[in-house]
Parts: sequence; structure tokens; C-alpha cells
Amino acid sequence: MELVCKPIAVIRTPFPTKFGIPRQSGLVESATSRILFEEPYRKPEALRGLEGYSHLWLLWLFSASVREGWSPTVRPPRLGGNTRMGVFATRSPFRPNPIGLSCVRLLRIEGCELVVAGADLMDGTPILDIKPYLPFTDARPDATGGFADAVRENTLTVEFPPELAEKLPADLRESLTELLAEDPRPHYQDDPERVYGFPFAGYEVRFCVRDGVLTVLSVENI
Repeated sequence: MELVCKPIAVIRTPFPTKFGIPRQSGLVESATSRILFEEPYRKPEALRGLEGYSHLWLLWLFSASVREGWSPTVRPPRLGGNTRMGVFATRSPFRPNPIGLSCVRLLRIEGCELVVAGADLMDGTPILDIKPYLPFTDARPDATGGFADAVRENTLTVEFPPELAEKLPADLRESLTELLAEDPRPHYQDDPERVYGFPFAGYEVRFCVRDGVLTVLSVENI
């Protein structure tokens, strides 16, 4: 049986490229995004009752990672990109069906648009479905996280020179600092002399990392 899914919405986020996207939803809670519904799903009655929920599940398409075929094993970046694990034991985008799952916080509803926080999606990602998060059944405090628990990252100390931070609005400054503290570099790269850069919310950000300290070098309008 062939199943055809049509996107119901698109999300606008501060992350225009894959580099710099938070590795999981909820890690950068101050980053806000907007979900814009497509026709024929852009109807206020479809959102009736949603205001009673604090969090939502987003099912979405890895639109920038679609490829032909699939592999039963992948190399998770969390393990340095050198160890193979079963695809179903990871959240790799390279799956039999390139579907992602994220939990976001619902901030408010504006007409037929949702303003959410904590998304880990690239700007323009198609949304396949939205479901309410139910804390009495979705939360599992005693759950184990497999190899992901064993290699949890330590956050970096971020040095953000005031003259550079002032180039950003206050809300973006907070979001960028949270994002940088989570270390956006690939896990297999740890060159203290290397300068990294990525676009964020209309700015190009460049930084370096040495001895657990990330230093912002420049912030420029794109």
C-alpha cells in the first residue's frame, strides 16, 4: 500500500541551514518560530481547543535530507560519526520514511498561525501533522535514553563581547547564546584554531572554541 501525506503547514524558524539547528527540540527554549497553515487546512475551527495545551507534537518531513534508498545502520553524530547503530535506535534523518518528531511549547495562537518555542527544525520545513502533548501519558520520568544518555554533551561557556551582542535584538541574543552553549559544531571537530560560522535569523555568526569556551568573533547582517 502506498501512503501519500500532504503537508498541512510550514514552519518559519531562525535556522536557514542545517548547521546551527539545535540537536533536539526544547534545548533552545527562547527561540521562537511560527507555524503557517496551508490551504485547505488554514481554518480557525481546526485549532479550536488548542489554546488549552501548553505543548504540541510536530510531525514533519526531513525535506533537506530526502534520499533514495535507506540503510539499516547509520553513524550518529552524538557518537562522533564513527560508530554505526541501528537506524531505529537513532533520530537520524536518513530513514526509510524521512519523518521527524518534535515537542514544542505553544506560546500563542494568532489567527491561523501558531507561535511556538523550542523548535529544532530548519526554516521552511513542511509540517505533516500536529498533535497535543498529553502530560499524563506522554511524560515518562523513569524512561531510559540508551546510548544517548551515556554521551550527553556538556554545555560550553559562551563569551559574547558586548559590542557584538548589541547588534542583535534582546530576544535573539538570548536564543543565540543558548544555541552556542549547546555546541553547534560537528562532534568530530575540535580544532581550537578553526573559525566556524552559520546564519541565524538574518545574521552571520562566526565563533571559535578552545578549552570548553566558545568565543563569538563576529555578528553581521546577511
